[in-house]
Amino acid sequence: MSALASLLKSMKFMLSSPSYSSLPKDYGVEVAFAGRSNAGKSSVLNALANRKALAKTSSVPGKTRHINLFSLTDDQEKRLADLPGYGYAKVDAREQARWGEELTRYITERESLKGVVIVMDMRHPLTENDKQMVILCRTGDKPVHVLLNKADKLKANKRAAIKKSFEKELAILAPGASYSIFSAVKGDGIPELRSAIARFIDAS
Repeated sequence: MSALASLLKSMKFMLSSPSYSSLPKDYGVEVAFAGRSNAGKSSVLNALANRKALAKTSSVPGKTRHINLFSLTDDQEKRLADLPGYGYAKVDAREQARWGEELTRYITERESLKGVVIVMDMRHPLTENDKQMVILCRTGDKPVHVLLNKADKLKANKRAAIKKSFEKELAILAPGASYSIFSAVKGDGIPELRSAIARFIDAS
């Protein structure tokens, strides 16, 4: 087992911040997980840790409204962040605007943030909201890894077709961005995701 795999399996919930200004001191290394409200971010984090309830999942999209931090080390120098989901239409417009402002500050101002994993539903990748997040990360000079989640819901030929068109679009939108295919349900793609997280951490 790699050192990072061991850290991921022992990570602990650290705190939940309702706003950028309430986050702890900007030090160490953070890797953030962003995505639409129904993309499965919490399930991805649970799969990484091989635990069922580390990150709270919900059948109600848009429930995560805080920045939730998880520590990988006892000194909390290395952390993962679960960001509020975006793009859920039933959330009040003012609340959506507030989330947008908080995420913009986090992505562009947080110096300890060394990379962003953008979780997408592989059946519907690169929605307009996803594209805006990719562009925001480029604006904030934060490297991106796109995680095509819920691959288990597609047959192999459909996955191949989506992968081909997605690669072309991502190359134009974010040259140099990496991606991998994932299934939180089956646990497929965990080694590739660990590698992406390790690159962000090691590059700090």
